[in-house]
Amino acid sequence: MLIKRRLVLSGSAAGAVSLATGLSAPAIAQSEPIKIGYLPALTGPSSSTGVGINRGVQLGVEEINNKGGVNGRKLELISRDTQSDPTKAVNAVAELTQRQKVAMIFGPVNSGEALAATPLIARDKVPMLHPCWVDELIDVKKYPMAFRIAPTNTQIGGGANHYVVDVLKLKKIAVVSDTTGYGTASVNTYVPMLKAKGAEVVYQNHVDAANPDLKPELLRMQSAGAQVIMPWSVNAGFLSRICNTRGAMGWDVPIVGQTTLGSGQTKALLEKPEYWNKVYSNNFRQVCYVNGKLLPKAAEYVERLKKAKVEFSDTLLWWVALGWDSVMMMAETFKTAGTKAEDVVGYMNKVKGWPGIYGTVTWTPEQHNGFPDSEVVMCEVNSLKDGAFNIAPGYSS
Repeated sequence: MLIKRRLVLSGSAAGAVSLATGLSAPAIAQSEPIKIGYLPALTGPSSSTGVGINRGVQLGVEEINNKGGVNGRKLELISRDTQSDPTKAVNAVAELTQRQKVAMIFGPVNSGEALAATPLIARDKVPMLHPCWVDELIDVKKYPMAFRIAPTNTQIGGGANHYVVDVLKLKKIAVVSDTTGYGTASVNTYVPMLKAKGAEVVYQNHVDAANPDLKPELLRMQSAGAQVIMPWSVNAGFLSRICNTRGAMGWDVPIVGQTTLGSGQTKALLEKPEYWNKVYSNNFRQVCYVNGKLLPKAAEYVERLKKAKVEFSDTLLWWVALGWDSVMMMAETFKTAGTKAEDVVGYMNKVKGWPGIYGTVTWTPEQHNGFPDSEVVMCEVNSLKDGAFNIAPGYSS
């Protein structure tokens, strides 16, 4: 990651990021840092998301600490790489909550690890912020201190299903995932949603992401009459093999699905650039090109990231922005409410219309899912530029 450690970003990309002046408190004597537990997947088969989010997280923490911290207290990020492994995420939770006594945990950033870790974080009564999509990860009765700074699986699937059925007007659909907790949960959620829209799911399966030969699977899809492939995985190798196999078969059907379809890691594994044609992935309106332009705050953010030499070739703008937004949200919470768990939760329960770069967030005591449906869209992956894409054809500007 090409980030200058001494860099201090100037200006503000959003109201949410205008924390800098409020966070700086040079007159306050140095005190103990605020510990944040951080559980990214930086290595392993599902690390694409974590690598991108980590760039925004690291830059956000550096920005805040270089300006004096939060009320004179530096943020101390205690990071443990889950290696895309739920067991490692579980082992890290005990260290972060019981030994390190962190004020809050950000992550895990993959749903498979979060499904295993969330009950333990709740047991230890530590506030939790995460970007994972699987619906059952948020339950205010079971996990009253867990908040999602991202859409739900239902919202993501709803956006993709809408695009396939209502915009592309396709009815015969192949749905496939890897065998991770995220992949299987996605297919199990989305297939009933497709059927409720009148679509016919002609193929459905969970496939080992390490399977080197996906041609038998795609031949089954083709034989079943599928008009579109909908893959659900964060594994760039798995998704690239689907694109490569479709291309080698000369099978001209669109691929519509998970956001990693558009990542630089997936692109790097394509056998031919044209295998990215007619591929549409989940994305978010605030960080998409509409009529050739990003929204002003996203465009400003991209320019500032370029100055910081953040690498985009293998990641996505929304991943970086999500990491940044998450740090800014935690810092604003600590600045206003302090670090006691009950005060943190009390503050977050009242967040309304928080204007991040990646998305807008609203939480209430009864609802810890905070992302608006209207910001979930699809994009054209072959339009990748600076980690962002053109919004897919069919959306109003």
